Amino acid sequence: MIPQGFIQDLLARADIVDVVGQVVPLKKAGINYKGLCPFHGEKTASFIVSPSRQTYHCFGCGAHGNAVGFLMEHSGLGFIEAIRELAGDLGVAVPEEDSTPEDRARAAQARERQLSLTELLGKANQHYRQQLKASPRAIDYLKRRGLSGEIAARFGLGYAPSGSHALASCFPQYDDPQLVDAGLVILRQDEGEDERRYDRFRDRIMFPIRNPKGEVIGFGARVIDQGEPKYLNSPETPVFVKGRELYGLYEGRVGIRQRGYVLVTEGYMDVVALAQWGFPNAVATLGTAFTADHVAKLLRFSEQVVFSFDGDAAGRRAAARALEAVLPHATDTRSFRFLFLPAEHDPDSFIREQGTAAFEACVSQALPLSRQLIAVGSDGCDLATPEGRARMLAQARPLMEQLPDGLLREQLLTELAREGGVSPQVLLGHWQGAARSGGRSPSGPQMTGQPGPADRSRPTPPTAHLQDAGSPAPSSWVDDMGGHPGDGWSPGDSAAADHWGEWGNGPGNAAPSRPGSPYRQGWSGSGSRSQGQGQAGPGFGPKGQGRTGSTWKGKGGGRWRDRDEAPWPRLPPPRTTTPLDRAAWLLVHDAQLWLHLPADIHELLARQPSPYGEFFTGIDRIVHDQGALPMSTLLTDLLADPGTETAGPGLRLLIERLRGLHEFNENGDPAGELAGVLHQLRLQAVNDEITLLSESGDLSDEARQQHRRLLEELRTLKAGPATARE
Repeated sequence: MIPQGFIQDLLARADIVDVVGQVVPLKKAGINYKGLCPFHGEKTASFIVSPSRQTYHCFGCGAHGNAVGFLMEHSGLGFIEAIRELAGDLGVAVPEEDSTPEDRARAAQARERQLSLTELLGKANQHYRQQLKASPRAIDYLKRRGLSGEIAARFGLGYAPSGSHALASCFPQYDDPQLVDAGLVILRQDEGEDERRYDRFRDRIMFPIRNPKGEVIGFGARVIDQGEPKYLNSPETPVFVKGRELYGLYEGRVGIRQRGYVLVTEGYMDVVALAQWGFPNAVATLGTAFTADHVAKLLRFSEQVVFSFDGDAAGRRAAARALEAVLPHATDTRSFRFLFLPAEHDPDSFIREQGTAAFEACVSQALPLSRQLIAVGSDGCDLATPEGRARMLAQARPLMEQLPDGLLREQLLTELAREGGVSPQVLLGHWQGAARSGGRSPSGPQMTGQPGPADRSRPTPPTAHLQDAGSPAPSSWVDDMGGHPGDGWSPGDSAAADHWGEWGNGPGNAAPSRPGSPYRQGWSGSGSRSQGQGQAGPGFGPKGQGRTGSTWKGKGGGRWRDRDEAPWPRLPPPRTTTPLDRAAWLLVHDAQLWLHLPADIHELLARQPSPYGEFFTGIDRIVHDQGALPMSTLLTDLLADPGTETAGPGLRLLIERLRGLHEFNENGDPAGELAGVLHQLRLQAVNDEITLLSESGDLSDEARQQHRRLLEELRTLKAGPATARE
């Protein structure tokens, strides 16, 4: 784990002008710098870098962030990778809280070795590119495949001559062991013979494989005429692992953002040909099945993924493996689709024969993940017979088990039940019965009365054995006002219910747990962490509804605690709050408000300075993945969310401050109050953008138009606030 203090010091030490300037030519513009945006295609500069704010902002596409954010967005790096990259540029060693000096020394040695190998591979790539220019035969082959010189240059294509020692002209020290380590040279020594060295790649078109930073880490090579193997990859090395890398991802970053999705194919030539024909958003696996590492890497660039497979049996098998890889990542806000071309075609041949419009039509008609899951489950099943339908449901169950909690899984259960000729209640009851006898319920742990995946480290609540949400509370429980649980009190009667979340707003919900308790929310007969979704027994109901029946009640209006436990301390008095504090407090008290906010407000809140930006971004992830949670659960999940690492200790302080603010007035108008707070924030954001443009000297036409739009928006905002639900 990297210490948070180091991360904050690193950000304070870095100069964003230097970081961005390594990849974007910048010119002085007033007190700022400007250049062409690296995140979308533009001819006039609208990308502003502010040394005073240490941020970048594009007035064309809206990209915005700090130095670490730029490295993550531009290079597709994870947070830890971006920190290491930035620290390396500054010549600073990254401390590890749990590493020994020996571990750090070994890590430094490994990084030095990787750097030398990427430099070696980059030099080899330059050699291959020069050889392509000198080979009419190789150039003619690429032309016959419909590739232009511009596309060949964009992807850095090259040619490996047919000689066994052609690399000797590039590397005079041909016996350098690193040439073998990099996979460029093969070393062979048969028994009783001298060792022999020769080039791995001979008489082949060379496709350099780059990491997200643009460094060459390996090669794919295609034979020009006849020969086997048709494709040959670099062996795995310290810098190249085939199961983690994707060909064309570095070259396709901008295309992915522009088209809004990434297209996954099975061959290098598919990627290059699709780019030639107007699909610059394609990538390819490197002769391996699609893996979880591939999914994680792609989701850094887009949450919309389309797989393109051949329509033959091998393509169908590859699609089934890809489905298994993406299922654990298939949240309600992500899209995975599956495109199957005619059996005689791959993307390269199809688009050359049928054209761009035909391929675009295929993409638009790609099967959604839900239909692909049912198709895989139905493989080999005769759905016209009870036996076939039963087999289909049995084959689909392991796939359903991999889906995360969410509405997609709920809907898929209904779809599967309809395809299988049974009701969702019957199917769920059967699977729950199997789970009780040793299996696992595919509709999620919440349907079996067991803790959810995020709750497994917590002990089971004392009521976990109960199957009826209307059962009385254990007699050892008392409410915090001194009364015993009993009739005459319901959560809706107390402002405390609002303070700790909407756990008591309908049948099937139970009493809340106290803050800090290992049982973060009340038992609903299901173990579900998501508010309003508890069920006791088979069947789904609308959100906020469970089984009919009475809820636990107490007469004191307080929160439950154990009879023998000391009374809980009261919340600390409120402190003076900022508009951002108030917006954060309102949103965690009623997380449903987040779902009603427009996308531009989501983006505005996510762009706020740390720790607020990370706080609101974390709310977005959690609410969209799990629904509107009670306040205590939501705040606890925010602290555990890996995406909030950049906030450092400031996030914990913010959350503690929110917990100490006054309780919600149930007669108030939270939506109206939030609208007023957001109005202040929008007004400040527009003023900041106008100031940024004013400080940047001469503006491009696009920036001047944006300046006029901002002035008009400023006038509109000054006229009065809008409602939060607009």
